[in-house]
This record gives sequence, structure tokens and C-alpha cells, in this order.
Amino acid sequence: MTGSMIEIFRRIANLCRKEFLAVLKDPASRAILFVPALMQTFLFGYAATYDLTNVPYALLDQSRSGASTELVAKLDSTGVFHRIAILQSQTDIARVIDSQQALIVIQIGPRFEQQLSAATTAPVQLILDGRNSTTAGSAAGYVSSVVDAFNTEWRERYGGAPEALTIASRAWYNPNLETRWNLLPGMIASLSMMQTLLLTALSVAREREQGTFDQLLVTPLSPLEIMIGKALPPILIGLLQSTIVLLVTRFWFRVPMAGSLITLYSGLALFTMASVGIGLSISAVSANMQQAMLYTFSLIMPMTLLSGLTTPVRNMPEFLQLATLANPLRFAIDLVQRVYLEGVGFSTVFPNLIPLLLISGVTLPLAAWLFRNRLV
Repeated sequence: MTGSMIEIFRRIANLCRKEFLAVLKDPASRAILFVPALMQTFLFGYAATYDLTNVPYALLDQSRSGASTELVAKLDSTGVFHRIAILQSQTDIARVIDSQQALIVIQIGPRFEQQLSAATTAPVQLILDGRNSTTAGSAAGYVSSVVDAFNTEWRERYGGAPEALTIASRAWYNPNLETRWNLLPGMIASLSMMQTLLLTALSVAREREQGTFDQLLVTPLSPLEIMIGKALPPILIGLLQSTIVLLVTRFWFRVPMAGSLITLYSGLALFTMASVGIGLSISAVSANMQQAMLYTFSLIMPMTLLSGLTTPVRNMPEFLQLATLANPLRFAIDLVQRVYLEGVGFSTVFPNLIPLLLISGVTLPLAAWLFRNRLV
């Protein structure tokens, strides 16, 4: 029994070695490993941004006065702000921000109406989720415009100070609301997926075109061993590319990391397994490299758009939100951003690991089944 297991591991190791040599000896493949990841990291870090479409907010109204009700009514009437919770105390603020239920929390003080009536400054605290930096900044701008309109109407009705109501903003997890703080951690997963999916999808298709796949069929390797041998090298390459993006994010763009590397890489390993499973399934059904590339690029764009990287998933139509449940990139980006920016632990991101395990549990056996049918 021990001897047979050693023989299986030896065969798989030899196949893994062959896969690494096939990638590293090809100049074009070597370029794919490093150049796109570095180039796209810098491009997204310096140039990419996204805009506001929907603002879920929570309200902590300690005044409960007519003036505060009027201000909140102006926010709700814009169609941009959607109240998801009414908080009872300041201790509830962390819960709705940490769970990403609310993008902003609006806190109105207990003496709000009295301060307005006395023609003194009446501050309103705006707490922003800085993980969505551009969206949070745009939301703060919308709130400021509503406050300006409220100030104008209040002065016309009652007189008072030129700027009776002021906004004091505070962003959590991204103090300066820099777009790259939100975008670059997500790129740790998305750039790795693009390259891993492409390399994996081309692995078998390349061998069919070169005629070496037939030679592989006559070896003692079983379909499962072929699948494992072709899965391990892309998984390691994917983790290497994630590491490259992580290093650029941390040391070039100086985005501080708050979480644990162990938690981060545990999630990235599961995500890479799911991506490799999808790529191997594509490779198994593709007759040549052109088909494999077509299938891969047909999947990459929808997976990226439905990941929540550039536009929040909650802004999408409900049927598309359901479609994102089959997208491993959605859960990987949420996991990486929460670990990197918030510093959350394994127990907090565990719900993101379950879908990745399920996707891996479906795609990898599917790839093995497709290999088996190819052998028949």
C-alpha cells in the first residue's frame, strides 16, 4: 500500500515538473507570468476608479426633533440614500459598518434643533466606510449638497447663522478615501485569477495541438492523477502572482495591511483551487488553444464585472446578484479586502470560504470526469 502511494506521488510529481518546464521554457509563457500582473497592478493603482450608484445608510437620531426629521426626509427623498437601520446608541455603529450593511452612518446630536434655533453651529457626524473609498466620498458629497439645501431653507424660514448646520466626516479603514486602498487589495485576487485561468485552460489544449497529449494517455497516469498534476503548478503560480500584487500594494503604494497573512493565503489558496478547477474544465472540453482562449475570455469579463470589484454587488439587479453566487471572484475579493483593510480573523471570513469550497468541489471533480471521458 505504501509503495503504491509513493509511486502515485512520484508520477504526479513528474507530471508537475513537466508542466512547470512547459511554462518556464516558453518565453511567451514566462512573460504572461509576471508582466501582466505588474502592469495591471500599476494601471489600476494609478488610473482606475468607480462611481456612486446606491447608498445604504444607518441613522442615529439622538434629537428626534422636527428639524432632524426634516433633514432625514430630504436625504430619503433623493432616491440615492436608502435607510437600512435606525440605531439606538453609538455602540451600534460598528456593527452596521463592519458587516457592510451600511456605507455611511449619520449621527444627529441630542441638541440639534436647539442649536439651530439658537443660530449656533449644529454639527452632524457622518461616519463612512472607507473600504469603498470613491463611493464613500461621493456619498459624503451628496450629503453635503442636501445639507446646503437644508441650510438655505432654514435661513429663509427662521433666519440664523449663514451656515447653521455643518458636517463632520470620518472614514473608517481608509482615512483619506483613496481609491487604490479599496481597489488594489481586490486586485490581489482578480489579477491572479486572470492569469491562472488562462494558463490552466491552455494546458491540455496546447498538448492536443502539439500531439503530446496522446503520449500522456499511454502513461500509467490515471485521469485523476493527470488532473492533480495539471492543477498543482497553476495553483502555485497563482499564489506567486498574488504575492507579487500583494508586495506592490504594500510596499510600492504603501497601503497598510491590517490582517493576518495566514488567513489571507488560506482564502487565496481556496480561491485559486476554484479558478484552476474552472480552467481545467475549460481545457478538457476545448479541442485546441483557440477554443480554450475563446472560452476563457468569454468567462473572465463577466466574472470580473460580477465580482464587486468595480461596482458594488448590491447595486446590481436581483437576478445578477444571484448569478454572482456562482462566481468565486466575488467571495475572494470580499475576503481579501476585509482581511487586508479591516484585519478581520478567520471566523469572520469563513462564510466566504464555504462557496469557494463548493465551487472547487464541483469544478475539480468535473474536470476529472471530463478527462476520464476524453480517455475513453
